[in-house]
Amino acid sequence: MSDKSESFKVVSDNRQARFLYEILETYEAGVELKGTEVKSIRAGRANLRDGYALIRNGEAWLLNVHVSHHSTASQYFNHDPRRTRKLLLHKQEIRKLIGKVEQKGLTLVPLKMYLKNGLVKVTIGLGKGKKLHDKREDLKQKQDKREMERALKRY
Repeated sequence: MSDKSESFKVVSDNRQARFLYEILETYEAGVELKGTEVKSIRAGRANLRDGYALIRNGEAWLLNVHVSHHSTASQYFNHDPRRTRKLLLHKQEIRKLIGKVEQKGLTLVPLKMYLKNGLVKVTIGLGKGKKLHDKREDLKQKQDKREMERALKRY
């Protein structure tokens, strides 16, 4: 009996999303990909910065996420870097998200792309956009926390 532990390898992280949005809930979703996309993602050539997710016709879609061309594949077999990719979620999760996105005006933002047991997964965050004063408040709190840690380190 071998205990199979889950292995994670974070490929891309969207740090900007936590600054721009207040993340209320997170969901893990699989992504429908082509072969050259998987190879590029394993090489760490994905960018989530401008990406977002939509729900259309009862399906979740990942838009504007850049996955670079694979270097050794020919141009004929390569993929479009910014193509729309389908997110693989359970029906009840999609129904729950439809209600929250449409009624409350929340946004679906990709937070992390990682490999989990050889499969590409994306963490999607249900977020509410921050106002300018909220961003300033976060920066002040972060700065105060750093100063407190420095002061404690000295003693």
